[in-house]
Amino acid sequence: MSNKISNNGAILVLSGPSGAGKSTIINAAAEEIGEYYFSISTTTRPPRVGEEHGKDYFFVSKEEFEEDIKAGNFLEYAEVHGNYYGTSLKPVREALQEGKLVIFDIDVQGHRLVRAKMNDITTSAFITPPTLSELESRLRARSTDDEAVISKRIENAKKEILAVGEYDFTILNDTVEDATKEFVIIAKAARLKQNEEDQTEFITRWLTH
Repeated sequence: MSNKISNNGAILVLSGPSGAGKSTIINAAAEEIGEYYFSISTTTRPPRVGEEHGKDYFFVSKEEFEEDIKAGNFLEYAEVHGNYYGTSLKPVREALQEGKLVIFDIDVQGHRLVRAKMNDITTSAFITPPTLSELESRLRARSTDDEAVISKRIENAKKEILAVGEYDFTILNDTVEDATKEFVIIAKAARLKQNEEDQTEFITRWLTH
């Protein structure tokens, strides 16, 4: 991907345990962060009842997905129970060309992949409740998951917190209001981050005018 694409757009990666409130914060901040594109996964599994193409997932055929793998159009992908899931770079590139902030809600491994591919336009934040016990009580309060799922999420959270130092910012979601204010500041800062090409142009212009 050429840097030219990134002149207006920027990437903001969000990670954090399930139950940290990432989507609540994004929704609360939506009106203040300008035009953004929330990166959704592409899958070959059929839509479930109520799911919409382009909103919940991009639903494609196995053939299309495999062509895109060959063309290098995925940031990452995996095969789960006979279906492919992946993060397609095509809508990301389009959104960047339109000058949008591209928001990823991905895990620690996904953050590393984005950094490896598009580091100079990427800003990242790790969103977490203040403590592990707080996360645990929030997961139980949702009462949408059984005990096995909650335990798995807690174990994952213990592993992911170890990578917090790889992120530019940490947002402690104690209250949604405070976390949203911090998120808005970080989203605006992400847009201001200059890529290497912008920096070179700026230095040349600064020295010659």
